[in-house]
Amino acid sequence: MRTYHCFWLLFWAGQPHQSFLTPLSKRTSGFPEKEKVLVLSGNNRQDLHRSKRSWMWNQFFLLEEYTGTDYQYVGKLHSDQDKGDGSLKYILSGDGAGDLFIINENTGDIQATKRLDREEKPVYILRAQAINRRTGRPVEPESEFIIKIHDINDNEPMFTKDVYNASIPEMSDVGTFVVQVTATDADDPTYGNSAKVVYSILQGQPYFSVESETGIIKTALLNMDRENREQYQVVIQAKDMGGQMGGLSGTTTVNITLTDVNDNPPRFPQSTYQFRAPESTPLDAPVGRIKANDADMDENAEIEYSITEGDGYDMFGITTDKETQEGIITVKKALDFESKNLYILKVEATNTHVDPRFLYLGPFKDSATVRIQVEDVDEPPMFSRPAYIMEVKEDVPLNSVIGAVTAQDPDAARNPVKYSVDRHTDMDRVFNINSGNGSIFTSKPLDREALLWHNITVIAAEINNPKQSSRVPVFIKVLDVNDNAPEFAMFYETFVCENAKAEQLIQTLSAVDKDDSYNGHQFSFSLAPEAASSSNFTLQDNRDNTAGIFTRKTRYNRHETSTYFLPVVISDNDYPIQSSTETVTIRVCACDHRGKMLSCNAEALIHPTGLSTGALIAILLCIIILLVTVVLFAALRRQRKKEPLIISKEDIRDNIVSYNDEGGGEEDTQAFDIGTLRNPEAIDDNKLRRDIVPETLFMPRRTATARDNTDVRDFINQRLKENDTDPAAPPYDSLATYAYEGNGSVAESLSSLESVTTDGDQDYDYLSDWGPRFKKLADMYGPMDSDKDS
Repeated sequence: MRTYHCFWLLFWAGQPHQSFLTPLSKRTSGFPEKEKVLVLSGNNRQDLHRSKRSWMWNQFFLLEEYTGTDYQYVGKLHSDQDKGDGSLKYILSGDGAGDLFIINENTGDIQATKRLDREEKPVYILRAQAINRRTGRPVEPESEFIIKIHDINDNEPMFTKDVYNASIPEMSDVGTFVVQVTATDADDPTYGNSAKVVYSILQGQPYFSVESETGIIKTALLNMDRENREQYQVVIQAKDMGGQMGGLSGTTTVNITLTDVNDNPPRFPQSTYQFRAPESTPLDAPVGRIKANDADMDENAEIEYSITEGDGYDMFGITTDKETQEGIITVKKALDFESKNLYILKVEATNTHVDPRFLYLGPFKDSATVRIQVEDVDEPPMFSRPAYIMEVKEDVPLNSVIGAVTAQDPDAARNPVKYSVDRHTDMDRVFNINSGNGSIFTSKPLDREALLWHNITVIAAEINNPKQSSRVPVFIKVLDVNDNAPEFAMFYETFVCENAKAEQLIQTLSAVDKDDSYNGHQFSFSLAPEAASSSNFTLQDNRDNTAGIFTRKTRYNRHETSTYFLPVVISDNDYPIQSSTETVTIRVCACDHRGKMLSCNAEALIHPTGLSTGALIAILLCIIILLVTVVLFAALRRQRKKEPLIISKEDIRDNIVSYNDEGGGEEDTQAFDIGTLRNPEAIDDNKLRRDIVPETLFMPRRTATARDNTDVRDFINQRLKENDTDPAAPPYDSLATYAYEGNGSVAESLSSLESVTTDGDQDYDYLSDWGPRFKKLADMYGPMDSDKDS
């Protein structure tokens, strides 16, 4: 129901008199047809003096949302200066003046031209003034008044969100806070009940409730279970006018989710599980998977599995797959069908996160029985040992059995097994094996000094199925047998001074033996029988595996005998006794009075028998060098006189090939090294004659190394003596010759240098018949007078 208020105009008279108020007619309808005006007029009973002329306005009220066809009447302005003759003019200014509010300038009536909305602007401030129409001067001061828009219930409540989302734990108590919703009304909260909102629930009962004044939503039902229902949709209504009939309303939707709590224990869907595993299943390999169901989610559904009891408690293990929450049963120890083929386990599943509030629902764990059947597979043979160690003496005869390996099929069928040697581990085929019983025997001689250990691999395979095989290492140690004679620890080459005294120690000898000796080696030294009585030296055994060589006479002459060869016999004390004869080379040298060696070479002295061989060779070499020098000098002089071979501008020297090069003489060290004769180590002892094969192969003899200053004659004599006494030294049926050069060639020298020394010049005229290309050669090698003429 709309309510209309009266607007009063207070006018103060300009003349001094007693003022009073007179009420004017009051508008009672929605649209002003009559008005009430407060008029201030003069009183004759008492004269008053007016001190100020002005007008005052009360507050105007205007109803919002006017729906009439005519302009809405607001109020009227009137001045006591208005005589009704049209001399005054009313002017309106301020909020909406001239557009929203218009005024009749003659009567002062104010009207609103448009529908007004309080929610857009609740108050308008205007200013009014009356002016003289003729002069344009104000007759009254400008005065301000207010137009206030009166509210009606034209706005429904609006929620702050179109959709609310909330969550609460499942199994919550009744009255648990869920969420608070809020609705606002744009109407004036200070006028009536237009903005008073009341909340109510339209959808969501009996699970939830809402407080009518606050909009707080709470749970209304006990033990709401997420596993039964997880999502709820609640519709809340907000109505103004305090919820009375005719009020406006708005709604919103609240989506409520129940969050999970651990209120469900794990449960196995079946009490017994059956699995099969081959006995060849490797360690840590999975055998099967089991799973206990848990209606909870996330961490509340995490399960830990364990084997609590059973005859396979130590044979199997179980782990949890974090992704699927399954229990994975794995093998911890090797399975053997022949020893046990069935295992029974008890597996337990337990929640890792337990909520104490729900322990009353029962124990949060469950158990099940797991039966694992082991299946038989065809397994390879198994050796009785993981490795075998055998010993054999190095002098054992061929085909001697040194040991045996044993393997058998572990399967119930007990298939027969055959043995073989992996030839990749025995490339020389030193050993062989009996394929039936696994006996290992030698097939080649053994030598401990060459190889102490032999590591071979034996393969055992089923005869019916050779693919089923296994391997075992066999370590064979070769035991020592005294089959090596002792020998010198080093090559001994000593010297004796010409002025040496008798019984003087000149060398200490020691020996080594390739064989092993458990009690240590004990060597004995003695001179060979052929040298024991005739030698110029004696040998003394020190009984500590050493021996000393002593002089037997007082003086030695190196010009008579420069080198002595002393054969020494070395024997060991093992069984069987082994001995060898080693030679000590003793050279006679010139020494000072203190025994310090000065020279071991024999000087070229004049004896009645003539010069020594070394001196003769040296003289011969000097003569040859001198002759070669003279020949070269003469050839160079002759070549200098000859005309150049090429006189044309065309140089064809690149097309001439020279064939007159001659090798060097004795002084040419690049062609022949005399040190080769003095260094036996440079000779390959292993190279034998290829034209004759000896019946018996002898071990190469060790030859003493001559010093660089050894006389060549002595060297040749030494070699001749060795070849005469050594039946294994080649050649076998001819004389060993040691000389620097052979005789001259039958074809004599081909060098053109030697032709200069001949008595006559050779005739080269035939070269002219060969053509113009050989003309130069004919001129070069023609008669001497032709050279002079040219």
